[in-house]
Amino acid sequence: MKAAVLKEFGTPVYGDFNKPIANASGIVVAVKAAAISQFDIAVASGNHYMKPDKLPSVAGKEGIGELPDGRLVYFSNPISPYGSMAEYTLISTDSVIEVPEGVEEATAAVLANSGLAAWLPLSWRAKLRPGETVMVLGATGVVGQLAVQSAKLQGACTVIAVGRDEVKLLKTKELGADFTINFTDREGLSKRIHDFAPQGVDVIIDYLWGEPALEALRAAAVSARLVQIGTKSSDLLNISGALMRSKNLTVMGFASYHAKEERRKAYQEICLLAREGKLKIEFKRVPLSDVKVVWEMQRSGEQQRMVVIP
Repeated sequence: MKAAVLKEFGTPVYGDFNKPIANASGIVVAVKAAAISQFDIAVASGNHYMKPDKLPSVAGKEGIGELPDGRLVYFSNPISPYGSMAEYTLISTDSVIEVPEGVEEATAAVLANSGLAAWLPLSWRAKLRPGETVMVLGATGVVGQLAVQSAKLQGACTVIAVGRDEVKLLKTKELGADFTINFTDREGLSKRIHDFAPQGVDVIIDYLWGEPALEALRAAAVSARLVQIGTKSSDLLNISGALMRSKNLTVMGFASYHAKEERRKAYQEICLLAREGKLKIEFKRVPLSDVKVVWEMQRSGEQQRMVVIP
C-alpha cells in the first residue's frame, strides 16, 4: 500500500509500506482522511514520549476510517508500526468513535485533534458557566478559532481573542469574538484586557503560556480558571504566589486523552455542530502523495490545517 513513511525521525515521505493484516489485537480500516497536527509533527520528530518504537513506521496518530462493516469512524493511536497517513491502518476497536451521519470525512478528521483541543478545555476542564467571560490566548490559529466559537456555543457572554495576526484577529470577530487584542505590542496587555473585561476574565484558554498567560492572569477575575494547552510563546512561566492567592486562581493542564469518555460525547457533538454550520473551520485537502511538502509547510508555521486524503 502507499503511505507516509517515516524512515528516520523528522519528515515522512510518500512510499510503499506493507499492508496491515487483521489479528487478535486489531482490525484493518480503510483510511479516508487524516489531518496533520502539531502533535503528529512532535511525535515524528523523535522528541515526544509517544515516538515510534522502531523505524520505518507510518506517520499519523489519528484519522477517519471505514470499518469492514462500512461504518465511518474516528480512530486514534493505530497499532505500531502503522499510522493514519496510509491507505490502510491497524487499530484497536476500543479506540473508535462513530462519525455522525452526514459529516464529511475531511471535516471529521480536522475536528478530532483540533476540535477536542478547543471544546473540552471549556466544557470539561474549566466547566464554563453561561454568562462568563472567556479569553483565548492564541486565537488566530486553527484551534484558537475553534475555541472562540466553542466558547460562544457553550454560553460565554463575552469572548476576547488574543493573537498577533491582525487579519486573523478580524476573522475571529466574524466567528463570535466580542473583542480582539493584538499582543505584538505587549506593553500594557493586562490593562487592555481589563478595558474589555472590567470585572476580570473568568476563563482563560491558553495556547501560548509565558508572558501572555501571566498578563492574562493579572487581568483575571477572582476564582478565575486558566486551562493550559499549548506553549507557543514559552514553555516556562514565572508567577508569584501572591497573585495566585490574592485572586484564588486555578491553573490546570489539558490533554484530550485524559478525558476518556468525555472525548466521545464531545467529538460527536462538535461534528453535529459543524454539520449544522454552527462551527466553522477552514482546511485544505491534499493527496497523500504530497505529504512531504505539506508536512514541511505545517512544521514551518503554516496556519491552515492540511488534511491528507489517501
